Amino acid sequence: MARATGKSEAVYERLRQDIESLRLKPGAKLSEIQLGEELGASRTPVREAIRRLSREGLVDFVPGEVARVAALSLGGVRSLFEFRMLLEPEAAAQVAARGREQEGVVEPFRKLLAELDDFEESFRAMDAARQAQSFQDFYTLTESFDQHVIATCRNPYLARTVRDLRSQTVRLRHLSHSGPRRMLTSLDEHRAMLRAIVGGDAAGASAACRHHLAQTLQALIDSLTGRNADSGVEVQLDAVS
Repeated sequence: MARATGKSEAVYERLRQDIESLRLKPGAKLSEIQLGEELGASRTPVREAIRRLSREGLVDFVPGEVARVAALSLGGVRSLFEFRMLLEPEAAAQVAARGREQEGVVEPFRKLLAELDDFEESFRAMDAARQAQSFQDFYTLTESFDQHVIATCRNPYLARTVRDLRSQTVRLRHLSHSGPRRMLTSLDEHRAMLRAIVGGDAAGASAACRHHLAQTLQALIDSLTGRNADSGVEVQLDAVS
């Protein structure tokens, strides 16, 4: 049984990464037989992984039917960001307030601020081809920011809810940072959040986080509707927000 559970975890991690990175596009079929052959697993761990991803909202799964990667819709994206705007600015404010009381809390954020400065200097010196290859480094830095906020937020229920939304938001990240200009703007937005947190400015951290989420939402809408770049991802335009 332990061996099957371990295999299911491995299959889950692989499928989750493929969905989040858009290697598996929204709407793609998830055949248990085909995935089992590709991943060297039986149908049971594949089915368990698909059900788990379904609970996280990344897969549309109906027993007896072919599972598919969950579709993207403008309504769904807007609803997700409306929810995030209720949660994440408060989480950032709590971290900044806690940092005023405990100096050690802000040290990871101060270090990350310096790393973002170094990244930008290096990025601007690259040619276009190397810039395109360095996006993952930026994603790693922003993911580190998100994880630090989750780890140091005062309210464990708030932190857990923000964490549980990560799979949905990571999938969209590759669309919101669809070009160097947006990525550099996002970098500035993260710096604003970091400076507020390091400075113990709870109101500033909340405002900077809300601004970042609003700008990211607009970048996503532009990407998904083709106003910015060809994302190669189908989106439902008639969903109710």
